[in-house]
Amino acid sequence: MLFEVLRVWKDSVARSGPENMAVDEWLTSQTAEGPILRIYDWDGDWVSLGYFQSLAEAQRLFGNEVSYVRRWTGGGIVDHRKDSTYTLVIPRSEKATSMRGAEIYCAIHEFVVLALRKSGVDCDITGEDSENKSAACFKKLVRWDIVSNGKKLAGAGQRRGKWGTLHQGSVMGELEYLADELSQKVRHVELIYPENYELRYRDQKWLDRVP
Repeated sequence: MLFEVLRVWKDSVARSGPENMAVDEWLTSQTAEGPILRIYDWDGDWVSLGYFQSLAEAQRLFGNEVSYVRRWTGGGIVDHRKDSTYTLVIPRSEKATSMRGAEIYCAIHEFVVLALRKSGVDCDITGEDSENKSAACFKKLVRWDIVSNGKKLAGAGQRRGKWGTLHQGSVMGELEYLADELSQKVRHVELIYPENYELRYRDQKWLDRVP
């Protein structure tokens, strides 16, 4: 178990890309009661870009039939039309935030592996980067990603700040058992997200920014 107690928000509202990204950023201000796992859906066909990714490259890969949003976290370009998405917000007071970025990435993915195996998926963590240089997240394997028969099943992006760690994950599989693998003490909560928090993520300058 990674956490002694974990709050879990199964967000019942399918949200746009900008709103989903804004909710995740907002959660970094809601850590007084401990870590939060949010599991959520998308309203429409969305592709998200890592903080340092190119919009032009994303459009080359996925065309004009999807909408685009830039994340606050790093990582690759992710097509959210078929994946399951989750966010972990870990306050600085948690032991996990004392790990280096790669260490906490691996630690979280170890529990994602256990959850996927419980769902009947045979998978493991890769120990090295692949030679594929694609910006598309699920085309490029990096160390500590999750694979099954050589195919990538899960990746993530992270951002760290004075509040702790924000981990945004994408999984080709079910997340039904993830909370129970992360903590033995799970508290299901319903959080109220303030409207109009997503102005940054709706700004075309944010989407177009050149790394």
